[in-house]
Formats: sequence, structure tokens, C-alpha cells
Amino acid sequence: MEKKPYWKYIVPLLVGVGICLIPVPAGLQPKAWYYFALFITAILALILEPIPPAAVGLIAVSLAGALSLVDPNPAGSLKWLLSGFSNGVVWLIFGAYLFAQGYEKTGLGHRIALLLVKILGNKTLGLGYAVALADLILAPFTPSNTARSGGTIYPIIKNIPPLYDSLPGEESARKIGSYLMWTAFATTCVTSSMFITAVAPNLFALELVSKIAKVNFTWTEWAIGFLPVGVLLFILVPYLVYIIYPPTLKISNDVPIWAANELKKMGKINRKEVIMAFLVMCALTLWIFGGAWFDATTVALIVVCGMLLTRIVTWDDVIGNKQAWNVLAWFATLVTLADGLRLVKFLDWFAVHAAGLVKGMPVLAVLLLFVGMFFFIHYIFASLTAHTTALLPVFLATAMTVPDMPVKILAIMLCYSLGIMGILTPYATGPSPIYYASGYIQSKDFWRLGMIFGVIFIAVLLGVGYPYLKWLM
Repeated sequence: MEKKPYWKYIVPLLVGVGICLIPVPAGLQPKAWYYFALFITAILALILEPIPPAAVGLIAVSLAGALSLVDPNPAGSLKWLLSGFSNGVVWLIFGAYLFAQGYEKTGLGHRIALLLVKILGNKTLGLGYAVALADLILAPFTPSNTARSGGTIYPIIKNIPPLYDSLPGEESARKIGSYLMWTAFATTCVTSSMFITAVAPNLFALELVSKIAKVNFTWTEWAIGFLPVGVLLFILVPYLVYIIYPPTLKISNDVPIWAANELKKMGKINRKEVIMAFLVMCALTLWIFGGAWFDATTVALIVVCGMLLTRIVTWDDVIGNKQAWNVLAWFATLVTLADGLRLVKFLDWFAVHAAGLVKGMPVLAVLLLFVGMFFFIHYIFASLTAHTTALLPVFLATAMTVPDMPVKILAIMLCYSLGIMGILTPYATGPSPIYYASGYIQSKDFWRLGMIFGVIFIAVLLGVGYPYLKWLM
């Protein structure tokens, strides 16, 4: 294992200790302030990676539990410490990795990848748009970007880079794999904002908007309201990734010919591929139409059981999938850690004080600032639903006290930001840890690209979305 520089260990600790030494702000309990210091220490450690991310998360929640920073009762502290492991999205991510394993073992993923390369593989940019289009087609009908991108798109496209000798964790990753992975991830963040039904938090957000601000939006109104922003970002994302995070292999006229020959060698689709395809179609059908009866995670686990019963994967395959278990542990502890900020009332304190800073400012400036703050505060969340629950009511209630505030425009812009804010961090939304752990995008690149594309996304929402909504309404 590569030895990490000592400063990567020291910097997070120094920052955490420094925050603890600052006098506790008025209105905040000391334990909440110390918990915030621990949280920032963990985030810096995730960025610098002196130790694996899952280990960072485990140490952070264990320390918070041992110090009773969240719950003074030992039993309550333990319940909180383990709460992330009962989170549905965490297990949906785990299921997505097992889906990918099924695609790999049966050869179905390899076959689909070869087909895509045969048709579009002469240009890397063309493959990027093909991946984006696949997500867009599924987005209106799949109310989970984890299921859509992590469980459907990722298991297929992970088979494409090796066809170009682009391998995870190596220099060759940048040939094409890094480009495809970031394009897929960035695209699903855009499509998550394009439709109410693209992620569950959109529906929840509209419920809160209806109750608090007495404002309602239909599916069509949502789609039309985001149309110029969504279309612009969707068209730009594959190209922007191509410019900002360029693949080193841009054109390969020989690879599509090779892919066609490989497909001939594979022969006709076999029984296990048919079974895997059937199970995937069952999952997609239930994700799209079965929401009234099955949660997306339940569907994923049912399909995993089907894969086990049909011997697509064995139990040894499941317990041997280190990547799946590693990401499960990492994301579960991060979800717990982020929820701790809510439980210690740090988020309530922060939102109230942030809102107080805008008194006396022009209405337009307040609106744009609120949307920007709501967006970038997601750096301290590991769940879109948690973010919506904790902050949307506070921002709406505060905005309604501002004279002449166009509450309907502000409300829908806050809702629109939910999908695109998933681009910010490796833990910001369900698909994030899947692409982060793929091995194709280095940690420093993920954080850097998250900031760059986050700024682009929010700039387009504010610069294009606001004038358009003002004209539309």
C-alpha cells in the first residue's frame, strides 16, 4: 500500500482542533459545535484520503458515539451510530454493485458494451452522448437516480473502457473510462432536475412547498419551467466534460470493427444472459410502474435474490464483492455523520443565522443568494432527502417574510436545484459513491470537477432559469 504524506493526516486534525478552540457561537450547544468540528475533520480527510474513505466514516461516527456528541444515552448513541446501515439508498447502492457483477459474470454487459462501441465507438464524444441519452430516456419514469444511473447505466458502461484498454486505477483510465464515468454521473444530476419523477426528493420537495408556501406545480409545469436550463445543460455536459476532463483517446476507427468481430465470436445470446436481461427488465418495470407497491431498494434486493436463485451470482460472489461492501460501509457512515448535524440542531442554527444576513438586501439579490446558499450547503449533506427535510422549510419560511419576494419562483428554483446539487461531492447523491469507487476518477479530480460543474450548473440555473421563469410566470 502506498504510504501517504504525513501532512494529509495532520491537516484535518489541525483544522478540527482549531474549530474546537474557537468560542462556541451564541445559540449553539457546545456539543453541537464540537460535532461540527468532527464533521469538518472527516470531510477534509475524505478529500485528502490519508486512509480509505470507509475507514474515515467509521472512525468519525464511532468517535462521535463514544463522546456522546449526538445522544447522551449510550443506547441512543449506538442506535444513531448504526442508523446509516438501515438507510434504503445505502442498500440500493449495494444492489447496484451486484447488478454490475451479474452483467459481468453472464457476459451481458460485455455484449451491450460491444454493441454500443460497434455503433458509436469511433468517437469518444459520440459514446458520451449515447450514455447521456440513455439516462434521459429513463429519467421521467425512474424516481431514483441510484436505480437509474447506478443500477442500470453504470453496470453497462463499466464494460466499455476495458475494450479500449482503459483500466481503473491506472494511467490508462484517462484514455476513455474517466470521461465516460464523469459524463454519466454529471448527466444523471441534470436529468434528476428535469422531471418531478426523476428522483423521489423532487416529489417530497413539492409536498413541502404546497404545505408551507401554498404553491403547487404539475408534472408538466415542472418540466416546462426547467426546459431551457435542462436542455442547455444536457447538450453541454458531454462536450464540457470532453473539454474540461478530456479523454486521451478521442478517435479510434479500428475499435468499432474489432467490436463487430468480437460480437461474432461471442455468438448468440446464451441462457444466463437472457435470464439477466429478464431480471433487469423486471427491475426497470417495477422501478417505473411499481412505486405504489415496492420501494426502489426492495426491488433491487428482490432482483438480487433472483440472481442468486438462478445462479447468475453465487453467495460466494456476493460476500467476495469487496467493492460493494466497502461502499456500503462508507456511505452508511457518511449518511449517519451528515444526519448528526441535523440532530444536534447545527443546521437549524446555521439556517437561521444565514437567513438573518440578508435583511435589507434587494429582493432579487436575496432570491439569488438563497438559491445559491441552498445549493452549496449540500456539501454538508449525504442525502437529497435529508437536505430537503432540514433546509427547504427554513428557506421558504424565511423568504415569505421578505416583502415583494416572488415566492413561487423562489420555491421552484429551490426545488430545481435538488437534482443538480448531486454533482458536488462523492457522497452528495446515490450514484456519487458508485462512480467515485469505480476507480476511473481520482479523488482529487472528483472534488475538483464537482466544484467546477457545480458552479456551472448553478450559474445556468440562476442566469438562464430565473429570467425564463420570471417571463413564464
